[in-house]
Amino acid sequence: MDGQSLYDVYRTGLWVQVGVNAAAGVWALAAHRWPAVRNRALWVVTVVAQLVVTANVVMASVLLARYDWEFPELHMLYEFSGLVAIGIVYSYAQQMKPRRFLIYGGGGLFLMGLALRSLFMS
Repeated sequence: MDGQSLYDVYRTGLWVQVGVNAAAGVWALAAHRWPAVRNRALWVVTVVAQLVVTANVVMASVLLARYDWEFPELHMLYEFSGLVAIGIVYSYAQQMKPRRFLIYGGGGLFLMGLALRSLFMS
């Protein structure tokens, strides 16, 4: 795969990141309010959303390291901030179990925002 093709996949991955993290975030916030929507599928969607973030960081890193791709200033900061945010969300959710749906909801929406920022700055 050449650099341009990987970049196209990466850009598509950012849009997927926006959608899946928005869905996971809103669903988690709804689960805090309405226990009836709490189920295993919420956690599956949350894990998929976080894996998409990780895949996007890997693709951006490959573009930078292997293809010497030029990203706008601070672009990689937004990318790696997603990984840090996932770790913070997980650690706080373990500590504050009664509010874990709020934490995962806010975290999902934050990750969505990072992807939007990455999309519109490049």
